[in-house]
Amino acid sequence: MISKEDNERLTQVKAGTPMGDLLRRYWYPIAAVSELERHPTKSVKLLAEELVLFKDNTGKFGLIDAYCPHRRAHLVYGMTEDDGIRCAYHGWKFDHAGRCLEQPFEETLNKGFKDKIQLAHYSVEELGGLIFAYLGPQPAPLVPRWDLLLEDHYWREIGYSLTRCNWLQTVENILDPVHVEWLHGVFRNYSAERSGNPEMIRKRVRHLKIGFDLAEYGIIKRRILEGETEESDDWKIGHWLIFPTIQKGPDMLRFRVPVDETHTAQWYYSIHPFGEGERQTKEEMPLYHMPSPELDAHGQPQYQYLNNEVDPQDNAIFISQGPLYDRTKERLGESDHGLVLYRHLLENQIKLVAAGKDPLNTFRDPAKNLRIDLETESRDKFLTGRLGTGGMRRRYSQRFKPLDETDKRSL
Repeated sequence: MISKEDNERLTQVKAGTPMGDLLRRYWYPIAAVSELERHPTKSVKLLAEELVLFKDNTGKFGLIDAYCPHRRAHLVYGMTEDDGIRCAYHGWKFDHAGRCLEQPFEETLNKGFKDKIQLAHYSVEELGGLIFAYLGPQPAPLVPRWDLLLEDHYWREIGYSLTRCNWLQTVENILDPVHVEWLHGVFRNYSAERSGNPEMIRKRVRHLKIGFDLAEYGIIKRRILEGETEESDDWKIGHWLIFPTIQKGPDMLRFRVPVDETHTAQWYYSIHPFGEGERQTKEEMPLYHMPSPELDAHGQPQYQYLNNEVDPQDNAIFISQGPLYDRTKERLGESDHGLVLYRHLLENQIKLVAAGKDPLNTFRDPAKNLRIDLETESRDKFLTGRLGTGGMRRRYSQRFKPLDETDKRSL
């Protein structure tokens, strides 16, 4: 249990707050490359700031304030050109640095007016088929080159979900090993029965021991399941919470992205061995919608989303905790050491930023950022569904709707 003041401190995302300033020191995915292939603009909300991402006619990306400063028209309707984006309402044109380049009609009567206009603008880069944004102070650090983003010999897919809850409750879930046994085991089987799919029921696994270690890039979570020993790679190797908000497993990265205090964007990045004759470009990576199931119109759980996949189960529980989880009412137990460790780590990194220093996972030396390999537990366990999660190698995009076929809201 923590105080109301500490809960607010840890969950805020706006600029000028201790946590908001820490979170602004990191790069976050805001789109897939394939999205901008279909349409050159996208509405984005990140760290409580409303922005528009665009790709100009030369292929260069820009990220600026979402609203034209003239009459506040949204620039998601903007028309891209070779050197920027033009507002659909009155034709004002802006470049990637937020400068006003042209003001039709005004230019003949109000010379120099455009030079007084400046939109907020932020750094944006592409890596591994994802487009990343950085909203912090300049000079921007390097985009971390996590190993899975650089794999050349795998087929990749990208999932997206906008979950109606604060970012912190999605990240703390990463450091809660025992929930796998219950939410993704016992409850999964219960949901399979309730939805009339008994073939999806699996044998329950039990946790015997869990552990957490601070490490170079964040926190490593370890566990021993029934039938295993300390020689199992789930204990000897474990898997990562990459500070501050990334989960890394055998063949996936999950990015938890703070949208505002009550919404989190989640990006699911998975790699799979190429099938015979398969090849893939960044523009061809499938983009699918990962469900965030809420109660149905009758106030009942939607068991059809909860009887198989891990992530919809997690998302449903995140939402059930409320848009902003009240930690003053929690009662932590022995399985929650990872959460406490993470909260202390957040506080320590807040202090570093307040002292004018770079926080954990700030990369500025290109030689140290060529490729960051992070060992995790064996993929074989997930291939056989040993943890009751299964599906890590199965292609989500073959089972979930493409993102552009759903109610796609801004990040």
